[in-house]
Order: sequence, then C-alpha cells, then structure tokens
Amino acid sequence: MSGARLGALAIAVAAGLLAAYLAMGLLNKPRGTQAAYKATPVVLESTPMTEVLVAAKDLATGERLGDTGLSWRSWPRDAVAAGMITKESQPAAAGELSEARARQPMFAGEPVVDVKLVRPSDGGFVSAVLPADMRAVSISISDRSAVSGLILPNDRVDIIFTQRRGGTAGSRDVISETVLSNVRVLAINQTLRQDPNSPGIPDSRTAVVEVEPEQAEVLARIESAGELSLALRSIAAQGDGGDSNQRPVLAEAYRQGRNIASGGGPLIVRYGLERQNSGK
Repeated sequence: MSGARLGALAIAVAAGLLAAYLAMGLLNKPRGTQAAYKATPVVLESTPMTEVLVAAKDLATGERLGDTGLSWRSWPRDAVAAGMITKESQPAAAGELSEARARQPMFAGEPVVDVKLVRPSDGGFVSAVLPADMRAVSISISDRSAVSGLILPNDRVDIIFTQRRGGTAGSRDVISETVLSNVRVLAINQTLRQDPNSPGIPDSRTAVVEVEPEQAEVLARIESAGELSLALRSIAAQGDGGDSNQRPVLAEAYRQGRNIASGGGPLIVRYGLERQNSGK
C-alpha cells in the first residue's frame, strides 16, 4: 500500500473517532440537563377555594326553591362578592331557604344573593307566590270555620257560603253551599307560614286565598251577605301529581252572579237588607 493511501486512511479513522466523541458528548448533555430538571421540580401555588350557595336549576320568578333548588359549589375565595352565601358563614342556608321564592329569575349555577330572594317573613312574599293569572283575596271567616286553627298556609280548602233568608230574624232559613273548591290558602291572619316556635295557634279570623279574577269578584260580592267558612281538604285529594296544576273551581250556580240556594237570581244587599232579584 502506498504512503498516500495510508495517510488518507489515517485521516479517515481520525475523523471517525472525532465524530464519535462529539456525538457522545451531545447525547450525554441533554440527559444531564433532564436529570437536573427532575431533581428541582416547580411547585405551583394552589388557589384558595370556598363553597358558595348556587341555584341547582333554572328558577323562574316566584318559584319555590325547595329541597332541590339549591346546592353548594366550590368558588375561588378571592372571587366571592358581597351578598354571596358561603358555607363557612351559613352552613344551614340551603335548608333555611327551602321555603323562599325567587324574586327574579335565576339560572343554574348562578350564586344566590339575598336581593334575588323573598322569604315568607318578608314583605311582598304573597305577590311573589302568586301565579301571573291569579289573585290574592282576603276574606273574613269565623274561628270555628278554621277547624280550631288547624288550617295553615298552603293547605287546600273549600269555601262555604252561609246565609239566612226569609221570615223573621228568629225563623229565617239557614242555607249553606260550597262556592269554591280546591282553593289554596296563602295566609291565615297575616301568618304566611307555620312557626314551630309559636306558643299557640295563630288567630284565624282572616284568610288570604288564591283565586282567579272572576272568583275574586264572587267572593267580594257574597261576603257582605253572609258568612264564609273554610272546609279543609285531604292532601290525598290532589292525587299523585300534587297540587301544582290544580286550580280552584267555582260552583256553576255562582257564575255571572247567580246562586241556586237564593232562588236563581243575583243577590242584592241594600241598606243591610237582603233580597233576591228573580228577573221577573
């Protein structure tokens, strides 16, 4: 082999060795860097959280929150605004607000604030409870008609109208008939809920009931002509669907100012005296 070829071979071998050395150095460098990175991990600081009361579902105006309308949700502590209800400050809030109603519409997941709620003890509760097409009417009732105070708000009752007609004061006939059936009681003597801490049964000489506009006119017309009584209905009468879709029913005899018991014509009260207009 000539000297020139030997020199070229030696240069090639030297170049190969140099390339191998450089390659080993490059491969070892990242491994060392990765090992050092693993040895010193970066620790991220966690955000302080708390639990706030939110709407568990969409709530319409006047809708009762109930047992399923509220829930607790984790919330950044720094993002808790004034008016929000936290579990730390009011742990029993979900149960205490079950009877409250939505003063304004709320969406699922929206934090609950006091300005959007109306409680039974707050002013304006009855107007929030009423459906848009119903009316609240206050009527005078006797103590005994309230079944010794056992009729409470949200009970369903029949309204009975009692009047005396004909003859002298001692010989007048007493006639009673049901005017309205399945009427919801909103309040008894301005008591909007049963208070377990109350020492006794509230006075029940005044009742606020939920009726339709035409039915409200009938009650206003007949109240001064006799006595109104309440008959408590069984909760079983509402069936499995409850009373959410049940509406009060006006007796056919009292539609358009007529009633059967008084002779078929509209009742007229003038100067404290009653008479029936037969239309003849």
